[in-house]
Amino acid sequence: MSRSSLARLALLALLWGSGFLWIKLALRGFTPTQIVLVRLTLGALVLAPIALARGMRFPTGRMTWVHLFVAALVANAIPYTLFGIGERTVGSNVAGVINATTPLWTVLVAFLAGTDRSVSWRRGIGLALGFAGTVLIFTPWESANEIASWGGVAILAASASYGVSYVYMSKFLTNKGIPSIMLSASQLAAGAVLMLLVLPFGGLVAPHWRFDAIGSLVILGIFGTGLAYVLNYRLIADEGPTVASTTTYLLPLVAVALGALVVHEKVTLPMIAGMIVVLGGVALVQRRTSRAPTETPSHSEADTTTRQGK
Repeated sequence: MSRSSLARLALLALLWGSGFLWIKLALRGFTPTQIVLVRLTLGALVLAPIALARGMRFPTGRMTWVHLFVAALVANAIPYTLFGIGERTVGSNVAGVINATTPLWTVLVAFLAGTDRSVSWRRGIGLALGFAGTVLIFTPWESANEIASWGGVAILAASASYGVSYVYMSKFLTNKGIPSIMLSASQLAAGAVLMLLVLPFGGLVAPHWRFDAIGSLVILGIFGTGLAYVLNYRLIADEGPTVASTTTYLLPLVAVALGALVVHEKVTLPMIAGMIVVLGGVALVQRRTSRAPTETPSHSEADTTTRQGK
């Protein structure tokens, strides 16, 4: 890997890995619905001018936009909102660790949907390890554990939604002749429209105009959602999808470190052990598919526009 690509990889891991912290801080002044609306809007405003300046045009087909809205629902609107809801009661470090299960959900959804029925002992062990690690992170046998709560379940559901989005986008949106950056800009714009529709159901509460909340929201939208995708696509173009996918292993490490250093979140032994087991499972699962081209979101949101957080 070249030095410039290594720098992009490190910056991308920092941007996406810190997204969980920015959500936590933004919740001090805004509701989850407000955060997602602003985040998607700012991300679209960053990507769209770049795409248009390169001579790209927005998609025109009606069915393409139907698929974009569905993708925006399962890749952006639902998981981003669930992360905001979940981080009201659990730490940003926990959110980052649980988010590492996204590749495992992707494989499981692809198998259930019939788009990838290939099974190997390595993939089976990887899935088993990944979900065993998730149970270890939750430590449900400790009744006082905040992770084993509805907040933790919301974050796990967000990661599963990311898994659904990857399979859906792979089937209906990728390899259709639409440049990746324009595809992402269009999807983020569609997501912003969806959040406008649900704004009356959780976004009309008066915000608390705190400096830390406003700054976190701006960073999350412009850098963590907009700039991060530009870096991601450049990394894929220069080094290939396998190198770009290694961000999966770096995001929880960044989330745990920043959560402990910035907001003094507790780091438990089961959390660390569970993270190691989950990432070991992800390594086994991805080893089989490492040659397959991928679009990465966050978020995430892998994340075309999901990834890992994205």
